Amino acid sequence: MKRLVMWDIDYTLLRGGGVAARSWKAAFTEVTGVAWQDTPVFGGRTDLDICAEVFATHGVTDCTPERFFARYIEIVHEARHEFAEQGALMPGVREVLTRLRGRPEVVQTLVTGNVPEVARAKVTAFGLGDEFDAEVGGYGTDDSVRATLVKRSLERAEAKYGEPFQPVVIGDTVNDVRAALANGAVAVAVATGATTAAELQAAGAHTVLPDLSDPDRAIEALTA
Repeated sequence: MKRLVMWDIDYTLLRGGGVAARSWKAAFTEVTGVAWQDTPVFGGRTDLDICAEVFATHGVTDCTPERFFARYIEIVHEARHEFAEQGALMPGVREVLTRLRGRPEVVQTLVTGNVPEVARAKVTAFGLGDEFDAEVGGYGTDDSVRATLVKRSLERAEAKYGEPFQPVVIGDTVNDVRAALANGAVAVAVATGATTAAELQAAGAHTVLPDLSDPDRAIEALTA
């Protein structure tokens, strides 16, 4: 059975230098006219989920997520060059992606809390846009619940390729691990974000790696 390797983006593939967070705040203030007061926890969450919290925290009732996202995407697009200038790829990422690309039994995609356009801007900024089948990904506009993103991605892949897949989720947060387990996926965690290896292990990850700097070990975890 082929493997569908579902990559989280932020602090799994790369760190974006705060570009998306700054763009989020700018878009929110511009669209709603409300001054930014409180920054939520972004890690491992979907943009729909974060949007609902931000609107509620700031008392916004007359703006839709769609209207906000439209301006957010525009601002990210304008600042897209800053991802590579102010951010960086996480260790070992490029080599692991390149080596997996050559394996016919593996399809790589993105399962990320980002909206699709922002996800594309981030990976493209680092020259990774061609590594993933973005059509079968799961994104932050699919649902508020992270586990549903994994489900949607698997459904899209099986519909496109006409065959079943073994799903593999790789991410840096407890939410990534839980989303994987909720869908019967292999959960590979990397301790490259704010979540410790012990916390990822306790959440039930099948494998926890410090990072991807050992490509052989990473590829074994993703394909064995």
